[in-house]
Amino acid sequence: MNFSNVALVVALILLTETKAQNPKKKPAPPKIAKGQCCDEVRTLKVQVANLTSILEELSRKQETDLINVVRQIMELDKQKQQLDNRVTEAESKYSEVNNRVEIMQLQTLQSATQTSSDAIYDCASLYGKSYKISGEYKLPKDEFLGTPELSVFCDMETNGGGWTLIQRRKIGLTSFKRDWKQYKSGFGSVRGDFWLGNEHIFRLTRQPSTLRIEMEDWEGETRYAEYGFFTLGNELNSYKLFIANYSGNAGNSLRYHNNTNFSTVNRDNDKCVDDCASLRKGGYWYNCCTDSNLNGVFYRYGEHKKNTDGITWYGWHGPNYSLKKIEMKIRPVSFQP
Repeated sequence: MNFSNVALVVALILLTETKAQNPKKKPAPPKIAKGQCCDEVRTLKVQVANLTSILEELSRKQETDLINVVRQIMELDKQKQQLDNRVTEAESKYSEVNNRVEIMQLQTLQSATQTSSDAIYDCASLYGKSYKISGEYKLPKDEFLGTPELSVFCDMETNGGGWTLIQRRKIGLTSFKRDWKQYKSGFGSVRGDFWLGNEHIFRLTRQPSTLRIEMEDWEGETRYAEYGFFTLGNELNSYKLFIANYSGNAGNSLRYHNNTNFSTVNRDNDKCVDDCASLRKGGYWYNCCTDSNLNGVFYRYGEHKKNTDGITWYGWHGPNYSLKKIEMKIRPVSFQP
């Protein structure tokens, strides 16, 4: 090996050692300025806070709008109830005015027939004398029983007419939570809600009578129950109810009350340990206690889910639905239209 070759080898060795001692460095990633990072975080926080505030404002507005809508619905419902009452009152006044001329003619007839002490005056007898318009009439006093004249409402149209109404529920402004004396003599207005009076019903049913109960719910559907035999005992027998021969499409919900005494809040004559008149808030022929409660509390729109003291007829809507309208009416079994 000559000198030039030795020099080349030494040069290569030195170059290799230099590369080993000084390896090639990779470029470092660019650094983000600390101030720039903090600015972006703050911007995001501000945006989140703004969005949260907007959501809260929308939630509050939605809640306020909902409350306003509920209040408007309640106000409209109140106005509707007031209009219903006014319409009912207007209908009653119209009927009264429309029938006034015909009914006034009855007064002359009465003055000529009041001496007949053995006659039983009712709407059926008026129908037989050609008074065939439904409305309020005055029945003459009964000399034999010593009873005064009596204002009644006559239904001269339903199923042949001749019906004397003994009860009506349709407006809801008359309380039926009354004592014994009031149920005995009667209360309310025969043009609105009323109970004719147990003593008057007893007198009218001395002859074999038919009872018809007509009912309407808050959806406008109607049903009826008719009993071919109906009478009451006298006061000494607590105006005990006797019925038989059911027909109709409402269900026989008065059968449970057959052969029971009349009870009021101050005279408990039911067949139960409980005081049914106080629990059901009316006067009725309570057994233990009810399959019907036609003299119960008037609840609008059928709502009385927490109690069973409404105007109920179990055979149709059960114990927790209060009916909109009830009419109880009687006429003699012998009546012929």
